[in-house]
Amino acid sequence: MVADPADQPCRLVVCRGCCCGTKKKVPGVDHKAQLARLSGLEDHEGRSVPVRVSKCLGICFKANVVVVQPSSKGRASGGRPVWLGDFARDKLVDELDDWIFEGGPGIAPLPAVLEEHVTSKDAKKPKKQKKAKKSKKEKKERKEKRKKKDGAAGKAGGAAGGMSKKAKKKAEKAGKK
Repeated sequence: MVADPADQPCRLVVCRGCCCGTKKKVPGVDHKAQLARLSGLEDHEGRSVPVRVSKCLGICFKANVVVVQPSSKGRASGGRPVWLGDFARDKLVDELDDWIFEGGPGIAPLPAVLEEHVTSKDAKKPKKQKKAKKSKKEKKERKEKRKKKDGAAGKAGGAAGGMSKKAKKKAEKAGKK
């Protein structure tokens, strides 16, 4: 029996490239078991959800990434692909399974737990926050503090206090002769 192309189930694209699916990037997850669970999902009509493994979906900072493609009916109802990032916990697979069973994109509302993981193929890596620049006054105060500290160290060192290490060693050698 040939499947009706107008009645296809949801499909998944699972990233398993340089970052997604690796213990180095996402430790503490059995990535093979997660992929096996995703490959075993079925919809409410008992149809297997096809899974395609991608080498890289391009948003590595969101590893692991899963894209849920809507079923034919979901697409006809306005459903569009849903990108999910930071997809590493078993509970997320359970929620995804339930959502697809209910119809997935375009048919059933996205569970709140999965909403927190929605991303996009155009997601931008967040920039690291820069340290606040110090004001001129703060810089001047630090410089003064260093001068005082260096001056105190110089007095404690005697006559050789203001000398460099190399000059101190020369002076010590000259004193021994």
